[in-house]
Amino acid sequence: MNNGPVHGSWEPLPATRWEDAFLSGNGRHGAMVFGDPNTDRIIVNHHTLVRPNGSEHARPPELADRLADVQDRLLAGETTAAEGFTDGRELQWVQPFHPAFEIRLRRPAEERRHYRRSVDFTTGVVTALCADWSSRVFVSRADDVIVQYVTSPGRMLDLSLDHRLPGAPRDLAVGQGAALTTEGVLLTLRARYPDHDSGYTGVTLVVATGGRTALCPQGVRVTDAESVLLLTRVRRHTSEPDPLAEARALRTLLTTDGEEPYARLLDRHLTLHRPAYLRATLTLDADDTERALPGSELLRRTKSPALLERLFAAGRYHLLGSSGMLPPRLTGLWTGDWNTAWSGAFTTNANLNLQTASAVAAALPEVTAAQATLMDRQLDDWRENARAVFGARGVVAPTHTDGESGYTYHFNREYPHQLWTAGADWLLKPLVDHDETHGEHDPRTAAALADVALFYEDFLTRTDRDGRLVVVPSYSPENRPANASWGAINAAMDLSAARHALLTAAAYHPERADRWRALADRLPPHRVNADGALAEWAWPGLDDTYDHRHLSHLYGVWPLDEINPYDTPDLAKAAHRALELRGAENDSAHGHLHHALIAARLRDAGGVTHALGQVLEGDYFHASLMSAHYPNRDVYNADAAHALPAVVIEALVQSTPGRLVLLPALPAAYPKGRLMGIRTRFGAEVDLTWSPQEARAVVRPARDCRIELRTSAGARPLDLVAGEDCVLTLGAQEIVQLPPPMEGTPWQHAP
Repeated sequence: MNNGPVHGSWEPLPATRWEDAFLSGNGRHGAMVFGDPNTDRIIVNHHTLVRPNGSEHARPPELADRLADVQDRLLAGETTAAEGFTDGRELQWVQPFHPAFEIRLRRPAEERRHYRRSVDFTTGVVTALCADWSSRVFVSRADDVIVQYVTSPGRMLDLSLDHRLPGAPRDLAVGQGAALTTEGVLLTLRARYPDHDSGYTGVTLVVATGGRTALCPQGVRVTDAESVLLLTRVRRHTSEPDPLAEARALRTLLTTDGEEPYARLLDRHLTLHRPAYLRATLTLDADDTERALPGSELLRRTKSPALLERLFAAGRYHLLGSSGMLPPRLTGLWTGDWNTAWSGAFTTNANLNLQTASAVAAALPEVTAAQATLMDRQLDDWRENARAVFGARGVVAPTHTDGESGYTYHFNREYPHQLWTAGADWLLKPLVDHDETHGEHDPRTAAALADVALFYEDFLTRTDRDGRLVVVPSYSPENRPANASWGAINAAMDLSAARHALLTAAAYHPERADRWRALADRLPPHRVNADGALAEWAWPGLDDTYDHRHLSHLYGVWPLDEINPYDTPDLAKAAHRALELRGAENDSAHGHLHHALIAARLRDAGGVTHALGQVLEGDYFHASLMSAHYPNRDVYNADAAHALPAVVIEALVQSTPGRLVLLPALPAAYPKGRLMGIRTRFGAEVDLTWSPQEARAVVRPARDCRIELRTSAGARPLDLVAGEDCVLTLGAQEIVQLPPPMEGTPWQHAP
């Protein structure tokens, strides 16, 4: 690895579990590389591979004509009224994400020494090395193809495609073929889903240099070759595929005008991958000996700065690799099992949102673009949700989607997701942040925001005794009041989302701004409960349930800027009290990292340290540096892996269109370091270096602006000029962390 172990990882043993396979991806295709010396295995994934389960025909429930009745009953104090606001269907999962097949390369069994497998984040190449051979795999961002290049493959190498992965349906109709062509051997695997007219086809072109190539019952046998190049693609389809057309497309990639094909393919890929990955980096005061350790060993050194360095790098690498045609699923872009937990869905009430939290600040517009594509292709479905459930114009986003349908149909009594109205605002938030960073309004984002505002125009019609608008029914994912049912009134998240959506839409659409701002002004304020905590439901009489993995009620703190220590100090104190009282419930990784993100916004370094420590010390990471949903590596899940970089960035650099906050919540365990390439929402790039004695920030603005600079010493104005670097030096007194907000303790302000 040409940039050292910080930008990659390695293992001295092959992966025996698919969860430990090293990963490569281009946002469409994904590869999970085991690297076994005698049977080299690659599991092929593609974002479009979802198994039909009947939900492809599901539509939102037709409930609009019953909305007024359930609103009346809830407002009259009937706390379980919303439980009947359903069409009675059972909980229906979205189409589950699944792997395609495995590419297997078998060598004669014998002892092989000096084995090592590694992944280089700067290139996306996964390498397996033995004394007598090497294998390199990457997924090209330029050519959308999985590339494997084996040198010195030995006297005999058998290659095949195998669909028999864990959980594969027994009645999956599979056909395989192999054909000799002038360019090499073409391997095909065609699969049709049970009782359905759709399926997928994988094509692998095998090109050997030297030696002999012959067909065999399992696929193809290559004997005494100098090298073997494999190019693989997979397509999901409803019509009959044309493998020969795909083969012809793969053959065009071999036209190199004399350049070695693998080198040309890699060069084309690196043009896109390397600059994206290297835009932002983290370096801590780590020991070089620990930096050189295998990932599995480093994971046991939970307090090592080298571990956080590598996980930060791995998180950005995996986030980039799983984002392209779609953003990351619950498993990113990878799975080795057909029985993927929670269908491998895009879950939009916390998981997807946390995974993409670093996209804007960590300079990965590829991720934001993927999320915009997911939303844009589903807006018509979201409009149908708004009409069917609420009788409203505009849009309502679902909590679960398989990437194909955006309809709301995943709900039941305990998870009444059909009541949730805040999803579109949360999904649009990173797109708005992206626009702020680049200083221009994306027309697609502007149009979607208008749709959200139209929904609130129609939905927000009920008022309380003071004339304030009421959000009813209202749902706080995935919690319920201690003394009421899940469907309630004025969930804090719904209030924050409605206010933010209306005000943001107004900023994008001046011609309708007065109407939408007036509507936002009529929403009620947040409520502080008897414990001094921000209440999860602002409606009087609804009691909080503290032990829960979701922190939906603190949406106004993160990702919004509605509640913060500088503009709303009293609410910030109440929010911090709510964070203190929140339990971890089942120790879901997303709950801990969500806690850390909110703590960082509230300048609580101790809270960040504790929440981050729960994940680092809870055995959440596989040797692949992909993460699990629960401690002890239980349930493969990308939440922790992808969200961790966002936690680090929020602890070190925060921004709004008018504010830069430096070192708001620096964990004491990392007293020295360097964070480079962070993008801000006022259009500047920031490089930050810090130590106990001094910190230095270089701000590179792309446009003129005046902002407020915040440090622990207080605030001061900062005038920035486009194209002129602004160098800020902070003394030790500006690095010392403020204590978290306490009741009656004002936040420190500069004179």
